[in-house]
Parts: sequence; C-alpha cells; structure tokens
Amino acid sequence: MTNLKQGKYFLPYNPKLVDQAKEMRKNPTSPERKLWDFLKNFPWKMWRQKPIYNFIVDFYCPKLKLVIEVDGDSHFSSEGMVYDAEITKVLEGYGLQVVRFTNHQVLCEFEGVCQVILGFIPPNPPL
Repeated sequence: MTNLKQGKYFLPYNPKLVDQAKEMRKNPTSPERKLWDFLKNFPWKMWRQKPIYNFIVDFYCPKLKLVIEVDGDSHFSSEGMVYDAEITKVLEGYGLQVVRFTNHQVLCEFEGVCQVILGFIPPNPPL
C-alpha cells in the first residue's frame, strides 16, 4: 500500500490511475453520460471516474459516502463478478455505500435508477 496517496476526504488512491480516470471522463459510455446528466445537478458534489484505493469508481459523493457503479456486460462474467465483489468489499471497508446499476437499468429504467439514488439522501440533510 506504499504506492497509495491520501486523497481528499482521507481516501487513499493510486496516483498512477489519475491519467486513466481523466481519459475515462472524456470518453464516458452512453449510460455513464446519461447518469452524469442527472448527477451533475445533484444537491451535493458528485465526482465521476474517481480513483479510490486501486480502483476507479464511476461516481462518488463524498458527503453521502456513496459510490455509484454502472456495470456493462464485462461485469457479469465470473471474473468480473469476483472483481466487483473485491472492489465492493474494499470500498465498504472505508465506510462507503456501493450501489450498482446495469447499463440496461440506466438506459431503460432511468426514473427508477434516479429514485434509488435520491433515496440515499437523508431526510434532514446537513448543508
């Protein structure tokens, strides 16, 4: 873990992932682009393609400690599911909540996806 740096909000990250994350922000998938159009107007700061530990998460809200992942077909292979479980375990170890949606859900069930995300906002949110 010596190659990791402490990031803003005290989450470690691998600085070698910063350039890759920037490229991913420039070239989002269609579902990521659609979800970002909603999340960029979220009540609190939402980051996209955020390096945390040795991973790049699709979206991260530090105020809510919420990670949102949009999973394409590669995530449903046996290797992809094992890798996603590892990522989730590490992120939850930092006290983060991880919610996953499929590309299909974002593209075809968008209202429901937005409602699930809005459900993470506490009833009396701190400002």
